[in-house]
Amino acid sequence: MKTIIFKTASTYLLPLLVLFSVFILLRGHYLPGGGFVGGLIASIAFVIHSFANGLEQTKSLIKFHPGFLMPIGLCIALLSGAAPLLVGQSFMTGLWFEDPLPVIGMVGSALFFDTGVYLVVIGVTLTIIFTISETL
Repeated sequence: MKTIIFKTASTYLLPLLVLFSVFILLRGHYLPGGGFVGGLIASIAFVIHSFANGLEQTKSLIKFHPGFLMPIGLCIALLSGAAPLLVGQSFMTGLWFEDPLPVIGMVGSALFFDTGVYLVVIGVTLTIIFTISETL
């Protein structure tokens, strides 16, 4: 049953949960969190929105099929793992920029790998949930 309270709450929760998922992604290479947990939180935000407002309205928000995120995320993760090969290091060796960025802090290849995982998790989760929801 879709109540007005649930619809209103989901409208406000969607951007807050997506923002929180980005926070979890960015803190993941220092503390617990990262791409997997952040991706799950972002997926949950869209699932809550689809339960409250309908699958078609949520799909119109996203503008593209979530499965499109999977190959993009895999490429980002693969490239971040292969980047050390360009400087004579072994595959998946952590590379770090020398100076920290003002808001994010130290940025390195781990963040790019986590970003790839983040996109893959969102793509896989939403593809599965949306496919199941369409068949019901």
